[in-house]
Amino acid sequence: MWTLQSSETTFRLPAGAVKTVGRAPRADFILDVALVSRLHCRITAGDDTLEVVDLSSTNGTYVNDKRIRKATVAAGDRLRVGRVEMKVDRA
Repeated sequence: MWTLQSSETTFRLPAGAVKTVGRAPRADFILDVALVSRLHCRITAGDDTLEVVDLSSTNGTYVNDKRIRKATVAAGDRLRVGRVEMKVDRA
C-alpha cells in the first residue's frame, strides 16, 4: 500500500492501482484547489515504485521540485500537484 500525504489530505493506493488526480468530479483523487487542472496527473502503483504521468496540466506536476512529464517515484519523494505537496510513503 502506498500513501500520498499532505497537510490537507491522504490518498492510499494498493499495488496495481491506477488513479487520476485533479479538480474534476470524475478524478479518482479530487484536489479542489488553485492551480490543479481538471485531470492533472495519473498515478500507477507498483510493488516497489509509483509511476506518475502529467496529463498535460496547465501548471505542471513536480517530483522533488523538478517538473516532469513522466517519472518513477519512490518512498520518501515529494509529489507536487498545483500548490499541494504530498509526501510519498509505503504503508
